[in-house]
Amino acid sequence: METVQTVWSRGDGWKRSPGELGFDAAGLVLVFGSGSALREKTLFAEIAAAFPGAVLAGCSTAGEICGERVHDESLAVTAVRFDHTEIKTVYGCFAEKKDVAELAGQLAGQMVGPGLVHVLVFSDGLEVNGTELAQGITSALPEGVSVSGGLAGDGSNFENTYVLCGTEPLRNAVCLVGFYSDRLEVGCGSMGGWDPFGPKRLVTSSDGNILYELDHKSALELYKTYLGDFADGLPASGLLFPLSMSVDGNEHSELVRTILGIDDLAKSMTFAGDIPEGSIVRFMKANKDRLIDGAQHAAEMSTSAVGGPADLALCVSCVGRKLVLGQRVEEEVEAVLSVLGAQAAATGYYSYGELSPIGGSGKCSLHNQTMTITVFREK
Repeated sequence: METVQTVWSRGDGWKRSPGELGFDAAGLVLVFGSGSALREKTLFAEIAAAFPGAVLAGCSTAGEICGERVHDESLAVTAVRFDHTEIKTVYGCFAEKKDVAELAGQLAGQMVGPGLVHVLVFSDGLEVNGTELAQGITSALPEGVSVSGGLAGDGSNFENTYVLCGTEPLRNAVCLVGFYSDRLEVGCGSMGGWDPFGPKRLVTSSDGNILYELDHKSALELYKTYLGDFADGLPASGLLFPLSMSVDGNEHSELVRTILGIDDLAKSMTFAGDIPEGSIVRFMKANKDRLIDGAQHAAEMSTSAVGGPADLALCVSCVGRKLVLGQRVEEEVEAVLSVLGAQAAATGYYSYGELSPIGGSGKCSLHNQTMTITVFREK
């Protein structure tokens, strides 16, 4: 496997233009950027010309990761040449939220074939219930095929997200990238690092990803009480105070959920993924050092799953982590690279939701407020 990388920014243009990279054998080009950068058609003409025949995939972001740097309002481009791996992409657009699971299953079904070992997912980040997306994909794939990726971002605006499959950014879209090989090793790791506070609470009323009651009390009113002055900034301030949720009653296997919106009239909170009735949840708050430690632990989890040093790493972190870490944001990327080593090409973005297997189950789930890492190594 061989990789080359470059970055475009509005102020400086290309760090190195794609045509100057001297690399025309790429099978996959990962592109992450701001929504405005993704709409620059001339940039994609340059990328397509530099990497003829390569699959282009990616999405809009809340910040771009390229190497050890975190960029904003840029395009981060990583071209990959595989020695023993074939790449296939499929994509589709949905008309309504209720169509997401069905679309995801149909696309995943098109991926099934000899040698399929992993599927990367890039999805709309605003109109998608990430839980249904993950369930739709995994239900259509054979056992043993791992799934990871993330939801698109839009900075802290939460207005428009785009998915790239080819040279055209699409709204309300899902893109899957399939990897087919008997010599490709893939490892995934996902970790948060948030501190829980307050008592554990039982979800007594919810509908999918809409939460109404905790312990038979208004979840929204409880949440506002805990947030204090931060409550005036909802839903944006909710990025700083996610919920932890135990999975199937197992306190050692938790998911994190981020608020996407609130409804004061219905006294409800809408999350990026499902909050099932009967779940045990707890409020969480930020600890910068623990967030950085969590990123390092995610890297350790991902690399332990492959048989040697990784060639490529896709890092998908959450916009909430970026807002909390502020000027320290690159420290979590540096923590990841300290584990991966200098030989690994790191790319990725800040998202509205992360997709990765949970715990030792191998089954893909939606995560929020995590650093999620997928590493690739060809034997």
